[in-house]
Amino acid sequence: MATPRDLDAELTGRDITLRYRDWGGVGAPIVLLHGLASSLRIWDFVAPILAERFRVVAVDQRGHGLSSKPDDGYGFEEVGADLAALVELIGLERPVVVGHSWGGSVAVRFGTDHPEMARGLALVDGGFIERSKDVTWEQAEREMRPPDVDGTPVERFKQFMRNWPNLKGLWSDELGEMVLYNFEVRDGKIYRRLSISNHMKIARAIFEQRPSELLPQVECPVLILPAVREPAGEEERRWQEYRQHGIAAIKAARPNVEIRPMLDSIHDVPIQRPRELADVVAAFAAKVERA
Repeated sequence: MATPRDLDAELTGRDITLRYRDWGGVGAPIVLLHGLASSLRIWDFVAPILAERFRVVAVDQRGHGLSSKPDDGYGFEEVGADLAALVELIGLERPVVVGHSWGGSVAVRFGTDHPEMARGLALVDGGFIERSKDVTWEQAEREMRPPDVDGTPVERFKQFMRNWPNLKGLWSDELGEMVLYNFEVRDGKIYRRLSISNHMKIARAIFEQRPSELLPQVECPVLILPAVREPAGEEERRWQEYRQHGIAAIKAARPNVEIRPMLDSIHDVPIQRPRELADVVAAFAAKVERA
């Protein structure tokens, strides 16, 4: 298994430092982007599989993990520019960008603004949903606001995560480390690395993004991997509808987009189905490399 190196990249002219995990590997480069309130650690199960065939880098985006946490710059233009600066700095030639959730939305904007830099985009249950077509911002704001967990004892939080239905049968010590990386731990208690204020700035940007308008402008191949399963309740049913509406809008706007549903999957596909996801991404990366 690949041994990763954690490195910091000071982005010239951007007054920001991004932490990234370099998994090594040879071959075409792949950049892995996490979702909102997540981190580069969500790729810990997927990245070493990909690194057997590709050069793999996972990134803590601004405000997350051990990267800089400014009070502004959380719109897609700025976050996409962060990625472009990182790719150039560490010498990744036309990577395939794989984005999970919000990371998929970042990948879409990156592909739009920097067409010469992207070899392909793989959007893992993100980057194709247009909430503004289904709900108002007031409703989305309520749904997307995270709970205030600052000051929660570590052991209480870990017990909650062990019992979370979506992680049933998946919990391990390694997964516990991956989840806790999203927080600072002080005096046995957890505190968010991404503030709620900055979280909601990103949430608003997600709400306002129009993937069906952006993706037709992307010149490289695009693969969409929606998480699909039988809804367990009203909230999951709504999200399945959002996915269906988003995919329909994108297929109408860009008929050549490739759709590969991840069946019986929770939103956090990289945790639940790392081997299957890695295999699909590897096949896509190999195909666009040959093109």
